[in-house]
Amino acid sequence: MSEVEVEQDTPETEQEQTSSKADLKKKKAAYFDKLMKYFAEYPKVILVGADNVGSRHLQNIRASLRGKAEILMGKNTMIRRAIKNNLKTFPSLEVLLPKIKGNFGFVFTQEDLKSIKDAITELKIAAPARAGALAPCNVVVPKGLTGLDPSQTSFMQALNIATKINKGQIEIINDVNLLKAGDKVGSSEATLLAKLNILPFSYGLIPLCIYDAGVIIPPSVVEMTTEDILSKLTSGIQNITALSVALKAPSMAAVPYLLRTAYRNLLAISLATEYTFERARKIKELLENPEALAALHASSAATASSAPAATTSAAAPQEEEKKEEKKEEEEEEDDAGFGDLFG
Repeated sequence: MSEVEVEQDTPETEQEQTSSKADLKKKKAAYFDKLMKYFAEYPKVILVGADNVGSRHLQNIRASLRGKAEILMGKNTMIRRAIKNNLKTFPSLEVLLPKIKGNFGFVFTQEDLKSIKDAITELKIAAPARAGALAPCNVVVPKGLTGLDPSQTSFMQALNIATKINKGQIEIINDVNLLKAGDKVGSSEATLLAKLNILPFSYGLIPLCIYDAGVIIPPSVVEMTTEDILSKLTSGIQNITALSVALKAPSMAAVPYLLRTAYRNLLAISLATEYTFERARKIKELLENPEALAALHASSAATASSAPAATTSAAAPQEEEKKEEKKEEEEEEDDAGFGDLFG
């Protein structure tokens, strides 16, 4: 190649490099604008892990969520830069910066978070075990015929799998716990599963955390029902009350308990001494009048039993009649015809 030809090619190469850099800048700017537009438009964001999720699988997920959510993937460095450059406009996005790591993406939505989370977790595809990958779940090879010819017996023995020959093929005698969740898949395990046509793993988008109005929450929160929230709230109030009483430090939660305890103490003092007050006077009068106290207990018992009695009002008369008949029969059997003689 002559020097003239080299001189002619050099400007064209520099021009191509310049145009490619310009195109790259445009793509980055467009991505930044799209990301910030989604953050402004959608108040709810699910951060998802995307390990072992192929492009075709991701397209299917996008299609299934169309009209309900938008999925946006990208390089972590670009996402961090976009957020940092827009913190003045979106200061609440700063809580997302520590979460931007690994292979992940955003799912933007205005719909119910639980329904979107469930839709994401359900969209999984079965996949073979690859050597070197970490098992996301336990893998058990079931006992029974394998379809492998007897020449594969030595391979089974190398994996310490008990087998026998049955109907001209290898049969596994017992279930084999081949892998545990978190184990690294070896080449032998991967080969065995491939020979048995077992697809042990399933991959899809995994919800990591949820960004909602500037707050990061774990995905399990959206699974909680109203009853779960009330139960946890009640338990928390009880713990605060117990702590407040133990430390003798008054709090709003402990006020009802403290007032009740104080009333009981005053009532006990009034009953043990001549000191009295209006409520204590009524109790003293009841204690001095056993008949009135018994009547009060009877009315309280009747009130407590009225609710269940109302629900069984239709069956109650029949049961009473049966009891009365049974009682009369027992009395007749006990008398045995001698009641008049010994009456």
